[in-house]
Amino acid sequence: MKFIIKHESKGRIRIHAVQYRMTYVQADTLLYYLHSQKEITFAKVYDRTCDATISYAGDRERIIELLRNFHYERAEVPTGLIETSGRELNNSYQEKLIGQIVFHYARRIILPYPIRVCLTMLRSVRYLWKGLKTLAAGKIEVPVLDATAIGVSLLRNDFNTAGSIMFMLGIGELLEEWTHKKSVDDLARTMSLNVSKVWMVSDGQEVLVPTTQIKAGDEIVVHMGNIIPFDGVVTKGEAMVNQASLTGESVPIRKTLESTAYAGTVVEEGELTILVKEVGGSSRFEKIVTMIEESEKLKSGVESKAEHLADKLVPYSLGGTILTYLLTRNATKALSILMVDYSCALKLAMPISVLSAIREASLYNVTVKGGKYLEAIAEADTIVFDKTGTLTKAKPTVVDVVPFEDRKADELLRVAACLEEHFPHSMAKAVMDAAAQKGLEHDEMHSKVEYIVAHGIASTINEKRVVIGSAHFVFEDENCVIPEGKQPLFDSLPKEYSHLYLAIEGKLSAVICIEDPLREEASAVVSSLKKAGLSKVVMMTGDSERTARAIAKRVGVDEYYAEVLPEDKANFVEREKQAGRKVIMIGDGINDSPALSAADVGIAISDGAEIAREIADITVGSDDLYQIVTLKLLSDSLMQRIHSNYRKIVGFNSLLILLGVAGVIQPTTSALLHNSSTLLIGLESMQNLLS
Repeated sequence: MKFIIKHESKGRIRIHAVQYRMTYVQADTLLYYLHSQKEITFAKVYDRTCDATISYAGDRERIIELLRNFHYERAEVPTGLIETSGRELNNSYQEKLIGQIVFHYARRIILPYPIRVCLTMLRSVRYLWKGLKTLAAGKIEVPVLDATAIGVSLLRNDFNTAGSIMFMLGIGELLEEWTHKKSVDDLARTMSLNVSKVWMVSDGQEVLVPTTQIKAGDEIVVHMGNIIPFDGVVTKGEAMVNQASLTGESVPIRKTLESTAYAGTVVEEGELTILVKEVGGSSRFEKIVTMIEESEKLKSGVESKAEHLADKLVPYSLGGTILTYLLTRNATKALSILMVDYSCALKLAMPISVLSAIREASLYNVTVKGGKYLEAIAEADTIVFDKTGTLTKAKPTVVDVVPFEDRKADELLRVAACLEEHFPHSMAKAVMDAAAQKGLEHDEMHSKVEYIVAHGIASTINEKRVVIGSAHFVFEDENCVIPEGKQPLFDSLPKEYSHLYLAIEGKLSAVICIEDPLREEASAVVSSLKKAGLSKVVMMTGDSERTARAIAKRVGVDEYYAEVLPEDKANFVEREKQAGRKVIMIGDGINDSPALSAADVGIAISDGAEIAREIADITVGSDDLYQIVTLKLLSDSLMQRIHSNYRKIVGFNSLLILLGVAGVIQPTTSALLHNSSTLLIGLESMQNLLS
């Protein structure tokens, strides 16, 4: 790419692409390319000016080289990313807003008065009709107030006031629509599929391949806990599928032979073989957008209260107008009440505040599925952490494989990896990574794999039953035993590591020692959350009492529970809720799903199991737990903004009504000040809360 440097400082550079114009596709392609470079910490591309601002860490010459090597045609961009980027949406609404403002004032300057009157009359029809329809439905709500204000102004031949009212209403509608649509699109985009590989059926075997290789007509296998990446038809198997991402309904649906499977839904129990019908990248995005737009999840309690309050205030505004006229016989004073209402500002500012907060959260790599969850975060007093993959790093590592039979450690590790690769869990990833580092190939040697949630995996290799998992699963559920003479070796296993037990034909074959390092920021995050208002911090884990106690002490939690099952976590959450506490649950695995669902707010780690992300109300990035602190601060700031907006709206509009009734200001001035304040509060509500 040819470019010139317009400005630069340490760690920051602004360039101008030498081209006549930059299309939306080119701008998004360049932006994706810049974001995908590890040296670049932040980038923004301006399609109208062909400029790009780049913040980077490291060598300046490396950045220059990356820019020189960039070509629009060669850049590989994920399917659906450009189509759903939102760049075109933002530009179109900016143009609409500017056009609406310019047209309004140009009309006043250029057009003769009679033509302006005709245009005002024509524009008023929509608002008057909407008001009449609301009345016909037996409701006295905001459209009635708007229609009355416009109608009275027209009857008084005050066409300027009527025009100003409609202009401000139009601007408000446009801003709300823009903010809502952008927030919904941003949310849907972060909820879109992020599946890189899938199990494809080839010659009767399951083969792990990139999703880009899948085409219509291929068969794929989706195991328990995994996301269905494509639309298709079930050709084999039976499963319970969570379709909440599409329908909003959390109750799983049974899928059997010939059932339709939808992309983005998650297999909770069972296993499915699916004949792929559609591989389009944007279909999932469109489905999510539809779901969000139709879902009441977007509405927080304060939003609903604002809407109800706004509608309830309308009869009082109308009643006040009539009463003022009866007492004063002054139409001007009566109209001043009609020109000012609380409902417009309440209905505009509250949703915009919430949706803007959701959008701002996405800037911190936090996906919030609805405004009600931000409100719940602000009100929460208890937070429950899963340990593995949440408080500890998402990438545990295998430090040793201790054989308990006459087979080499690498061979046993290969067997373990063959089983573990089918299921998404941080421990499973550790085993697979260890096998990969040693170059151990583990082709499918086993029969059907059975996954027992929070316990382990069972299968058959060479007609021998093989199990891998926790001590409880291997020794108690499966009744496996330690080989004769190996008890001293078992007793000497290092206690500082987590243990994964592999048994074949009822005898312990190996113990895989896994180091699960604590996140560096875990202790500071717990301390920060306590300072932010959370009075009870709890850690729950299926790991041993010994490991749990050590981690709990280092992190600084108030309580911890070890060797717990999924239902134990969920039961604890329910007990806390019954005690009157608002509970946040944070987890990453399939075993966390019941607790995530039971909590007032369920937060999933982004690289955890798909089903955890699906069930969770909020998803945070895996690289930094401070995002949870940021989420808490954002939620608190949102509530403060909403309450501040309440005070501003009620206070200022009450003042306008008093001044109007007293005859200090004219109705036209009241309308102008009222609508201007509504617009200003709306614009203020769109501003970021934390930056």
